[in-house]
Amino acid sequence: MSTLQALVSGIGSGSIEVVDLTAPLSSTTPILKLPSPFADTVPFSLEEISRYDDRGPAWYWNNIHTGEHTGTHLDAPVHWVTAKDGADVSQIPARQLIAPAAVIDVSDRVADNPDFLLEVDDLKEWEAKYGALPDGGWLLVRTGWDARSQSQEAFLNADETGPHTPGISVAAARWLAEEAPIIGVGVETVGTDAGTAHSFDPPFPCHSFVLGAGKYGLTQLQNLRRLPATGAVVVAGPLPIVGGSGSPTRVLALVER
Repeated sequence: MSTLQALVSGIGSGSIEVVDLTAPLSSTTPILKLPSPFADTVPFSLEEISRYDDRGPAWYWNNIHTGEHTGTHLDAPVHWVTAKDGADVSQIPARQLIAPAAVIDVSDRVADNPDFLLEVDDLKEWEAKYGALPDGGWLLVRTGWDARSQSQEAFLNADETGPHTPGISVAAARWLAEEAPIIGVGVETVGTDAGTAHSFDPPFPCHSFVLGAGKYGLTQLQNLRRLPATGAVVVAGPLPIVGGSGSPTRVLALVER
């Protein structure tokens, strides 16, 4: 049996489980909210073209209205000023869209502190237990934040000082960009940076360093609790939008059971 035949056979038999890491995309999907005077993305919406009626008697279809960074989505390097001459989403090599994943679980600490920041020591501790982060793979950060994804208010968790969501420290973001062999970082929150990252030096370090290094971000993931610390393979399928800074993305994980 060839390698590809074995893969298909394993998926068919259930010995390889396909775990959907994608949040359903609808008008209630939480979206990022920026303070004035910055411009915001639009919520996702459908505009009906026809539905088995005089506009089209045998077919149903819609126009969609959405932003590139709505729902589960991929950030391309060009999304951030530190990579303004970098790759757009259509230029990401297809082979990089299928890659191994490491999962670090910090959900117990986030439960007590929504402003939790992943530090370099946390990453070193993970590596001491599981081995090096995967070369050409993803680091997925499980925080348990996907449990809030049905509510815009709970998901952004904002007060008068701004949003309070977990993320990655300045030092850890720099380490992931410059030292780790990964191609990108995936999170369960609305963006790869913490809610308070506007106050960091530099602001939004995960965007600044990781995208600036030509790496990628995946956001608003779900079901990371169903993945092992090592061994899963992620398949990420963004739309190849020419000139696009990112795209809503169907993200799947293959897990050997």
